[in-house]
Amino acid sequence: MSRSAYAVPPSGGSLDEAFERNGARRPLYDALLSGYADADLAGRADQVTAHLAERGVAFGGAAGGWPFVVDQVPRLIEAAEWAHVDAGLQRRAATLEAFVADMHGERACITDGIVPPDILAGCPFHEPDLDGLPDPATARIAIAGMDLVRDGDGELLVLEDNCRTPSGLAYALAARDAVRSLHGDDIAIRDYRAELQATLRQALTAALPPNAADGGEIVLMSDGQDNTAWYEHNTLAALADVDLLVTEDVRLDGTQLRRRSTGAPIAVVYRRTDIDRLRSDDGSPTSLGELFVPALQAGTLSLLNAFGTGVADDKRVHAHVDDLTTYYLGEPPIIRSVPTLDLSEPAALDEALDRAGELVFKPRDGHGGYGVVIGPAATPAQLDALRAEVRAAPAGWIAQDVVALSTHPTVIDGVLSPRHVDLRPFALATGPRQWAVLPGGLTRVALAAGELVVNSSRGGGGKDTWVLTR
Repeated sequence: MSRSAYAVPPSGGSLDEAFERNGARRPLYDALLSGYADADLAGRADQVTAHLAERGVAFGGAAGGWPFVVDQVPRLIEAAEWAHVDAGLQRRAATLEAFVADMHGERACITDGIVPPDILAGCPFHEPDLDGLPDPATARIAIAGMDLVRDGDGELLVLEDNCRTPSGLAYALAARDAVRSLHGDDIAIRDYRAELQATLRQALTAALPPNAADGGEIVLMSDGQDNTAWYEHNTLAALADVDLLVTEDVRLDGTQLRRRSTGAPIAVVYRRTDIDRLRSDDGSPTSLGELFVPALQAGTLSLLNAFGTGVADDKRVHAHVDDLTTYYLGEPPIIRSVPTLDLSEPAALDEALDRAGELVFKPRDGHGGYGVVIGPAATPAQLDALRAEVRAAPAGWIAQDVVALSTHPTVIDGVLSPRHVDLRPFALATGPRQWAVLPGGLTRVALAAGELVVNSSRGGGGKDTWVLTR
C-alpha cells in the first residue's frame, strides 16, 4: 500500500496506530493490511452492515433509534501492551471502588485533604440511604468501563471513567461477530466472546449477598424496550443465561425482592435501567428507591452496579483520581489520567480561563459528548461566552488538556482513511475487590474527518479490538 493511499497525520499531530509518519506500515499491522490492497472494501463494508442489520444490532428501542456502525478494519493491540492495560485498569478500579466506599463511609480522603471538602456538592449520585452498609460480596463497581485515549507520544491515558451503568459489552461482541469472518486466522487473538461469557457469569454468581434467600435468582433488569441499549440487555442476559426482566416484573415483599409472577426470591440484579438514583432531586424516593432500599439495607439483594457508584465517574473527581490511587493503594497509577483541572479550585480556574483556547471544557454532569467545548476549535466569541458561563458556576465544569487522539485506518467511501479513535475496555469484579479485565473492549471511532467526539450518539461508530495472544 503506497503512502499516497493513506493520509498519515502530519508530524506533531495525532499518532496513527497502523502507519509511521513516513507512511510505512507498522510491523504490527503488516500482516493484516497486506490483505487490503486488492480487497473490495466497499463491498465488505456492505457485508458488515448487512450482518448487523440482520441481527438487529442498534441503539434505541421500540420508539426508534439508530444503527450501530462498525468499521471492517480491526484495531490491534500487542499482548505486552495489553498486560500493561490489564494491570492499570485493575488498579484504577480498586481506586474508584475505595473512593465510593469512602464517600459512603468516613470520607477520609476529604479529612486528609486529598480531594476538596465540597467534592460531593452538586453531585447527585451520593446515596445517604447506603451510608455505613457493609462492603458487598465483590464490589460496588462490579462493572467498570474506562475510556482510554492514546496521545501523540503513544501513551494510553484515561479520559473518563464509567462506573454507573457502563454500556458497550455486547456492542464489542457484535463488532467481533461482524468483522472476524472477513479475515483469516493467521493472526492469533484472544477470544472476547468466551471470556465475556465466563467472566460475566462469574461476576454475577460471586455477587450473592450475605443474606440471600435460598434459591435466590440472578436476573438482568431493564426498564424496557425504549431503553437505548435494549439490544445489549437482551444479548447479555442470553449470554449469562439469566432472565431479562423489566421493573414491572418484580415486587418488594418486606425486605425481599421477588418475581411478581412466581414469588421467587431475587438475590442479584444486573441493573441496566436509566433510573440510576435512589432519590430524586427533591429527596423523594425514585421508583427503584422504593423497590430496592429495604432489600439492600437488609442484605438480601446485590446490585451490579450498586447505586452510589456515580460519585466515582463524576468528572470533577477525575481531576483527583491519580492522587487517590496513591492515597488508597500506596502505589502510583499504572495508567495516568488525562491532565484535568477541577475548576472549583481558584488557581485551576484562573489557569483554565487564561488557557481557554488550549483546553477542552466539559460540563461536570455531561455525557455523550454534549456540552463539550474544544478550545482550539472555538471562535473568539464562543470562548468569551464559555468564560462567562464558567465564571458563573466554576464547580460545574472541568477542563482537560487537549489530547491528539490517535487515528486508525477506517474505510470511508471504499478507501482507507485515518479517523480518530478511543477505547472502552471493561473490568468486571469476580471476587472481593478483584477485577478481571476483558481483552480489548470496544474501540470507538469518529467517522467524520477531523472529528474528536467518538460517541455513537454523535455519529461515531465502532471497531473490533484484537488483543494478540503473543
